[in-house]
Amino acid sequence: MSRSMHDPALPATPVAYAGEPGAFAEDAVLAAFGDVPRTAVGSFRDVFAAVTDGSAGAGLLPIENLLNGTVRETFDLLLEFDLRVVGEVVVPVRLCLAALAGQSLDDIVRVYSHIQALGQAEAFLRSRAWTTLTTYNTAGAGKMIRDNAERGAAAVLSPRAATLFDLEILADDIQGSVDNRTRFLVVARDGTGDPSAAPAEGPRRTTLAFAVRNEPGALLRALEAFASRGVNLSSLESRPSRRVAWEYVFWADVDADGADADCAAALADLTAASTMVRVFGSYPRASASLGA
Repeated sequence: MSRSMHDPALPATPVAYAGEPGAFAEDAVLAAFGDVPRTAVGSFRDVFAAVTDGSAGAGLLPIENLLNGTVRETFDLLLEFDLRVVGEVVVPVRLCLAALAGQSLDDIVRVYSHIQALGQAEAFLRSRAWTTLTTYNTAGAGKMIRDNAERGAAAVLSPRAATLFDLEILADDIQGSVDNRTRFLVVARDGTGDPSAAPAEGPRRTTLAFAVRNEPGALLRALEAFASRGVNLSSLESRPSRRVAWEYVFWADVDADGADADCAAALADLTAASTMVRVFGSYPRASASLGA
């Protein structure tokens, strides 16, 4: 695990994550906060809802995988809900293929998992004529096979989840890279104690979204706000605005704290050059960040 954010000021309410016990999101909770009270919910949206209504003090959401890219649903939900990004953690992702005991690879005809995990294990899964079926979560795929006593089926999930659901590992380390990792964001309500509020030392990151007019040079002017001050953008991605056809919202990770003088000035210029700017928060950058 890349970083721990243990903090005695963390609210007494549990930390929410999507999936089942044994999911990589639970690994992210453990990496971020240690063995704190935590609650598994059914979807990313449910994580946002639990933090918003106060039934969870913080939530963990995947935002980017080293092999399969960004998790776009998380971007869309960040815009929809009024929560802050207060931290990040990077979790190693090891995947295995597991099934009910007493079966071999030749017995398997169906493979279940979350679409991200299926994509990360694509090369291995193409080696056989299996039918791949998506589920809401990697660990949930294993739980479903166990609960239904479904023979002829296997799940792509973590070795820890396979053990948790009494499944036998048929193939290990099936992810496309031994260095496979997923970056998770920590979200919390505005005005609550910051789960990552320990004194910030080391690199900081600011996550934001902005929109510009659909005209020549508009995006260039927005980006020059950072380039002219030597402020680096470590990522930039566009998503449909969902308001006007063929118009987009740009998402950026800035390698600086929003309160730093140069970054604050860049954000002011960005605001002047944009039709919308939303800063989700500044937080300590995980030491094993993707691309770091």
